Amino acid sequence: MAAEHFERNQHMTGNTTHRQVFLLAIAQALFQTASVLVMTVGGLAGGQISPRPELATMPIAAMFLGTAAVTFPASIWMTRVGRRTGFVIGALSGVAGGLCAAFSIWLSSLSLLSFGTFLVGAYQAFAQFYRFAASEVADEAFKPRAISLVLGGGVVAALAGPMLGRLGGPLLHPEYVGSFLLLALVSMMAAGVLLGLHIPNTKATQNSRQKGRSWATIVTQPTYLVALFGAATGYGIMILAMTATPIAMTHHHHDLSVTATVIQFHVLGMFLPSFFTGSLIARFGVLRIMLAGLALFAGHVAMSLTGTGFSSFAGALVMLGIGWNFLYIGGTTLLTTTYAPEEKGRAQATNDMTIFAVGLACSFSAGALLQHFGWQNLNIMLLPWMGLAALALIWLDYRQRQRLRQAPA
Repeated sequence: MAAEHFERNQHMTGNTTHRQVFLLAIAQALFQTASVLVMTVGGLAGGQISPRPELATMPIAAMFLGTAAVTFPASIWMTRVGRRTGFVIGALSGVAGGLCAAFSIWLSSLSLLSFGTFLVGAYQAFAQFYRFAASEVADEAFKPRAISLVLGGGVVAALAGPMLGRLGGPLLHPEYVGSFLLLALVSMMAAGVLLGLHIPNTKATQNSRQKGRSWATIVTQPTYLVALFGAATGYGIMILAMTATPIAMTHHHHDLSVTATVIQFHVLGMFLPSFFTGSLIARFGVLRIMLAGLALFAGHVAMSLTGTGFSSFAGALVMLGIGWNFLYIGGTTLLTTTYAPEEKGRAQATNDMTIFAVGLACSFSAGALLQHFGWQNLNIMLLPWMGLAALALIWLDYRQRQRLRQAPA
């Protein structure tokens, strides 16, 4: 009887876990749709109303500024009010951002457009914790797959984000007003989905904070630093190249529909592997998968040197997307091994705030770098960064092997 009761409880717990992961994956799909939409048309809308070409990517940079600025307070606040409240407030920020951005285009105001995308960035700051929320409801065996499956929701965004950007572009006058109104609608749908979450409140974490290690002790661990550097490398390089792509393709006489198709292929590359990345990490180890991600980044650079036609852009951006997936999921999985439950607020916030600060710098500089160096030279300049990340991963792998050899039998 007791065995049957235990088995029934285990089954119910498994169902609850999978339901929460499923809802988080839907929310991820909707959030990424909004984010990809900004990446698809943000630079084009900015270029339409910007007085200077190098400021065209300012709306995209503002989105990453919003994410970098809000990430740390969002993480700490959610330890007090719980994940669901924070996630819903974040989605409502996306609604406000979409409405503000649409109004700004009607007024031809680059600064107001950037404020609107800043609010979308605040939405992104909260949404980046969906993957950590998935890891919190899953057991150790299911954790890598839970993270992967939530990020796998971005497959929908690969199709919907560019499609809505392209559909909304000519929908209303001036161009792109409709795109940002659709963004507001998608964000409202996400808020509705997130109301169904029932993730255990993390208030207890605040009471036990004194038992955790200091912030400096957590973030100076070698494993933490390598996980952070790997994920920041993946995100920074991906954002720099992705932000520059629509503008570079316009310079090379590709129209919006062709550009949107390339972005769709890229985002599919980012999220489609999520359905098996967790299994690959379990089989081959997280460091090897992250190194494979860097090898794919090198393939992106090589592909970008083959020309400026559709196939060259598409092939390069697909490799860029898969490389990001391996580095980002790998970095997240590695990071979760470096902190205790009572330390997660500070550890996760520092990680994501740093990643999005790097994303901010890369998105803001993309327009100027493209203007001065051109598409192919811009990609060549990324190789030393990739090399440093590879060395860091190889060093950590060597260090871990040495520790295993020195451990008592």
